[in-house]
Parts: sequence; C-alpha cells; structure tokens
Amino acid sequence: MATTTATLTLSSSDLTGDALALNTTATLTKAGTSTGLDQTTGVGRKTTTATSAVTLFAAASYTDDKGHKVYIKNTSTVATEYILLKIGDMELGRLYAGDWAFFPWNADADSTPDADVIYTPSVSTALTVEYALIFEA
Repeated sequence: MATTTATLTLSSSDLTGDALALNTTATLTKAGTSTGLDQTTGVGRKTTTATSAVTLFAAASYTDDKGHKVYIKNTSTVATEYILLKIGDMELGRLYAGDWAFFPWNADADSTPDADVIYTPSVSTALTVEYALIFEA
C-alpha cells in the first residue's frame, strides 16, 4: 500500500493581531477507506504560448467520485502572469506567479460539462504549469 502525506503550513507575524501558525497533515486515501492512494501521473510540466484553454486532466479518463487529489502550480516569476483554473465551466480562481493549489477532484464525466481540470494562461508568452494527479482507479 502506498502512503502519501500532504502537509500545509500557514504562518504570518502580521496578518492578524496575533502570530498566525497553522499546520495540518493528511494521509491521502482512497474514497471511504484507510487504504492509501496508489496511482499517479507523476509530476509534469506543460508550457503554453497561447491564451487558449488547456485541459490538464479529462474527467472521462478517471473513475467518478473517488479520492483523487490534484496539485497545480504556476511557475512564472512575473507577478502579473496568472492562470485561470477551472473545473468544467466553474472558475476556481487565478493562480498568480508562484501560486499553487492542492484540491480533491471527483472526475465526474456525467456532469454537463464534464468536470475536466482546465487552465487558461493570461499571456501568450511561454508560461509553464507544474502538475500532478494522485488518484485511484
């Protein structure tokens, strides 16, 4: 059984009246079980030179309603460059230079439109996205 652990740390000395220090850890497991997720796309990078939408993960290629987890990062160092991140036609938000996201994904191919993971670059110069999918079959 694979064991994959995700850890998030948020800290700031001046965001709130007190110092902020949040830490949380989760072991990534298959839906409804304590068995670890055991499939991955590996970590990849995709560079685009257009402002058209790019499908990163097609829902039809994965099993609906499982414990899938998506990691995506905008590797740009230019503060104004972002990618618009969507699931199907729902906008999740913008990832600006250096921003990243880690979220669960249901891969629902029965919805209209499909719950594909899609991003759209804000610029037509070379913009690179780093990504990985940890999933169950």
